[in-house]
Amino acid sequence: MALEHAILVALRERASSGYELSRRFDKSIGQFWTASHQQIYRVLARMESDGWIAATHVEQDTRPDKKVYDLTERGRSELADWIARPAAPEATRSELAVKVRGASYGDVRAVVAEVRRHRAVHSERLEYYLGNEKQEFPDPSRLRGARLHQWLVLRGGISLERSLVDWCDDVLTALTPKGRS
Repeated sequence: MALEHAILVALRERASSGYELSRRFDKSIGQFWTASHQQIYRVLARMESDGWIAATHVEQDTRPDKKVYDLTERGRSELADWIARPAAPEATRSELAVKVRGASYGDVRAVVAEVRRHRAVHSERLEYYLGNEKQEFPDPSRLRGARLHQWLVLRGGISLERSLVDWCDDVLTALTPKGRS
């Protein structure tokens, strides 16, 4: 998948300025696809040049004017074609896992500290996702269409973060001498 496709999905959900799109990536799309603000703006320009999106100039009284992007018919077609194409299963890459595997060749305490740090990040992200689920999707049984699909992706993020916290706990239990945490 290219960043372009993540942007197409986001814009199909709601037309947005580059700034609004960047914020949405920070809050929700970033659960499964990350991009810097600069990357988003570069890709928006390319997508507009390719005819996938069009910008509407919006004047604002108290702020600088902005461009709001939306999909063109060509962009909608590209999105539908991309959704229909098979996706290869993604390979997992984890620098932390390689460090754990190689711990006996270096400083095990440094690896333990790194696992603790990762656990804290994954735990914080898990709590954020759970809070988001509680606030945004209080009754998942009633969800349909786009909202159901958004919730399903959030559930995937919750499962992944929960699994990573559990794995970090397993590593810490195995590598931390009894009585020390």
